[in-house]
Amino acid sequence: MKLRTILIFVDGLGWGGDDPAINPCLSYGGRLLRLPPDGNMPADGVARPIDAVLGVAGVPQSATGQTTLLSGVNAQAALGKHLTGFPNEVLREILREHSVLKTLADRGYTARFLNAFRPLFWEITSEQQWRLSATTVANLAAGLPFFTLDDVVEGRSVYQEITNKDLRQRGFDVPLRTPEEAGRILGAQARRYDFTLFEFFQTDKAGHSGEPARCERELRRLDDFVTAALSELSPELAVETLVILTSDHGNLEDCSTRRHTTNPVPLLVWGKGAAEFAAHVARLDQVTPAILARHQG
Repeated sequence: MKLRTILIFVDGLGWGGDDPAINPCLSYGGRLLRLPPDGNMPADGVARPIDAVLGVAGVPQSATGQTTLLSGVNAQAALGKHLTGFPNEVLREILREHSVLKTLADRGYTARFLNAFRPLFWEITSEQQWRLSATTVANLAAGLPFFTLDDVVEGRSVYQEITNKDLRQRGFDVPLRTPEEAGRILGAQARRYDFTLFEFFQTDKAGHSGEPARCERELRRLDDFVTAALSELSPELAVETLVILTSDHGNLEDCSTRRHTTNPVPLLVWGKGAAEFAAHVARLDQVTPAILARHQG
């Protein structure tokens, strides 16, 4: 049986407390991302909090957290601190060697980073591309192609903001899509690959705004998107496919601050073997090793 894994990386989503006054995960009106959950996860999913601090003093940040998630290496410990923004050279070297996309591609699996990029990406130098986000570096390390806005138009890729509203405001001729339509595209395209990565970072932006209504809005959008992807993949989830959603650090789950938090991050898993997968992951640096264990070379 050919196994398939989809990793949905959600930036800045922690496992917060049980006060809906400050935790929009409890007040946004949906159930898929209700954390902490109040009962069984929808769609037969499994949810648990996992450690994102990883024994390093301070508050988790994007560059180290994302490098850790995408490599299986405790990047915080390797660097001796939590680093914000984009990876530095130390972190880029970790991704060059240990990117989950690279490892799977080297093993002969089909792996894709499904996010589409704007034309500006191809107008900058290779050196500048390598200084962008951890997901970008992870894909560069694997030598895999990047999706374009033509792929968005043709339904082969999804833009990070999901609905394409941002692209339309920037003057790009792409169709507006509902989160549900985008989710179905993710699910349908993921059938083509052994491993699919998708990144959503509007949650972190919303968390930094400190605006509960904005946080709830992004959670509703993400809930609709993931729910539609799970529905599209429903037949495969029963036999061969695993959908994993996790984050790099806390933020949005605590509207009493505009900064990142030391809260654990959620690990949400759907599909056959979800409980077994989740049982082996208690820390952020264990996500990629667990994925690789599913896809032995």
